[in-house]
Amino acid sequence: MQRLTVTTDDEREAAIEAASLAIRRGELIVLPTDTVYGIGADAFSPDAVQALLDAKGRGRDMPPPVLVSAATTLDALAIGVPDYARALVEEFWPGALTIVCRQQSSLQWDLGETRGTVAVRMPDDEVALAILERTGPLAVSSANLSGRPAAHTADEAEQMLGESVEVIVDAGTSPGAAAHGQASTIVDCTGPEGRILRQGALSVEQLNAVLEPLGSRLTDEGQP
Repeated sequence: MQRLTVTTDDEREAAIEAASLAIRRGELIVLPTDTVYGIGADAFSPDAVQALLDAKGRGRDMPPPVLVSAATTLDALAIGVPDYARALVEEFWPGALTIVCRQQSSLQWDLGETRGTVAVRMPDDEVALAILERTGPLAVSSANLSGRPAAHTADEAEQMLGESVEVIVDAGTSPGAAAHGQASTIVDCTGPEGRILRQGALSVEQLNAVLEPLGSRLTDEGQP
């Protein structure tokens, strides 16, 4: 297992290249994001995705979201993206917003029991985006064992997942640590109106401030 820092430009390039090569070999990596550290796998490698779920102790009923390096990739992964979802993407990507859409039926991948949907996010982290630009879409879940708190440092990620991953990219303490450990906010965009599936770093008020001028508004799954 390699653990690489990104303090200098040379270190950053070496870490990004090592992470990208590991992904191409079907291995797992730990990478920084703008929320918490993530464990990543090639989204188009069923074996790698299964290895990710196994590393976390997670079942196929909890498929990982997919991180992308550009908002334009959304239309390669999803169909029927509603206008309100595009408005949220325009305002909050890159950032702590994950949207769940209906996936393209032609996609040759197996993320688990997705029921024909895909959860997509573009992170606001330069190192993560640089890795994604080289690898393409990655299946990424929070870097922790299932039921344990998400990792905010490379140390925490290594303690939980070090035996399962090939490369750990250490970019210091994650921004999510200052946000009380909050991961991204997840919005279900498969229907005519969006629904909050998980409250996270973005508040419902922030999201609705974008949608209300369009005559739309999110509902909270936890509310009647």
